Amino acid sequence: MRKLIKESGLRDINALSERYPKAEIYFHQDLDGVTTAIAMKKYLEDNGIKVVGSHVIQYGDKEFAVKKNDAQGDTMPVLVDFAHGKPMFVIHTDHHDRQAGAEDTKSTSFKQSRSNVETISQSVSPKELFPNNDVRLISMVDSADYAKNEITPEMVMNYIYRFDKDSGLQKNKTVIGLLTNKLLLAFKNKPGFLEQLVMNCQPSLMSIFNEIKTIMKAKGFPNEFALEKNKEDYVQQMKSHPNVKISDNIIVQDGGGSVMKPGSYDRYTPFKNNPEADFLVIAWPLGLVQASCNPFKKERALKGINLGEIGQEVLSKWESQLKEKKVSLSTIKWISESGKDFNPESVGFTFKDFTALYGDKFKSVEGGAEYLMKVRELMNKPFTDLTEEEMTLLDSIGISTWDLIQANSGGHKCITNISGLNYLGRSNRPPLGQYKYNPESDDTPYVKFTKMIQNEFVRLLKEKIEQ
Repeated sequence: MRKLIKESGLRDINALSERYPKAEIYFHQDLDGVTTAIAMKKYLEDNGIKVVGSHVIQYGDKEFAVKKNDAQGDTMPVLVDFAHGKPMFVIHTDHHDRQAGAEDTKSTSFKQSRSNVETISQSVSPKELFPNNDVRLISMVDSADYAKNEITPEMVMNYIYRFDKDSGLQKNKTVIGLLTNKLLLAFKNKPGFLEQLVMNCQPSLMSIFNEIKTIMKAKGFPNEFALEKNKEDYVQQMKSHPNVKISDNIIVQDGGGSVMKPGSYDRYTPFKNNPEADFLVIAWPLGLVQASCNPFKKERALKGINLGEIGQEVLSKWESQLKEKKVSLSTIKWISESGKDFNPESVGFTFKDFTALYGDKFKSVEGGAEYLMKVRELMNKPFTDLTEEEMTLLDSIGISTWDLIQANSGGHKCITNISGLNYLGRSNRPPLGQYKYNPESDDTPYVKFTKMIQNEFVRLLKEKIEQ
């Protein structure tokens, strides 16, 4: 990555402002994503570029359903707080430990940090955008750095603000910041909700909090008391849920339970119900295993545990079998473009996405190399527009299940995930359709494998603890 110019923070911002009078921002679907987008909006407008739109981008099929923008007109596409870039983006900024697909981006700012808004507000911008206290709180939330800051599950999961006259101003501000995050997560899937926050809010958590309250009232969303009741009902439900078990201070959970009511689900419910637990290992029926430390526990005797390394050890048990099994490009494209939000205006899953995510790991099968140029052209078409003959050409390119899972998984010492397991059993195009979990029926092969991964993760974790 080239050195950023000192005066403006982002390389070529002056030239970009002359080339693009307008911009649209694509941002990740969480507090850091929203606040980074708001900070970027302010930064661009301070440099003479008017932000005319914003769009949520999320890992999985939503990544390829976002609105297409080829940057050939007068509107510049900008991507923030997202690890998977695309050639269409002119500016890409992120704080994760690795990025993919940003090679053709004209201006980049990749700095590993607790939050992306910290980089934009305090490094890229020549003047501070979000207040420093807000940045600290957003970074704490994004990194789940709760124990050090004496934050409890009750504070993180709370929906109702009650001013505490016995607490200082900063503590009350912290409560409002945590409440802002909770309300944002409760309504993040409402159409246009996060986009409205980005377009209407100033760079401050209080501005976001007030805008959320305005939207809740204007659109008839459930109020904070209804949300609090739904959350409490969910917490009680999960206390005795048959899919939640405790084994040697490890919470072993299958799925998230009933999460249909607004505001019910909270990722920290297992630790609220089991405050003495050290770890959570949860298997989701969509082909995902997540493991995390208890972020609220101050005294951690198990400092030698590295969940990211355990995840790799778990996968290595099936390495030879996973390397032998191939998933065709047609299947990957089909699944990537199968989201309910996908439409003719979406960017789609192109060959550039394929190479960006999987690098040189893909393999030609059945003489696929000779069709490579043709395949590149076909990948620009939506999967539903491909003919049988064109799909057959895409069948000639594939990737091993091992490389696919490795590319979709990741994490670090305190949290990690093993993802992409849903491609198992779907290597023959076209796939049989989206899997819907039914606890009364037998599990599909990939759900069975997901539970095998979970069981092996728990076994290895216990082994490390004993050591």
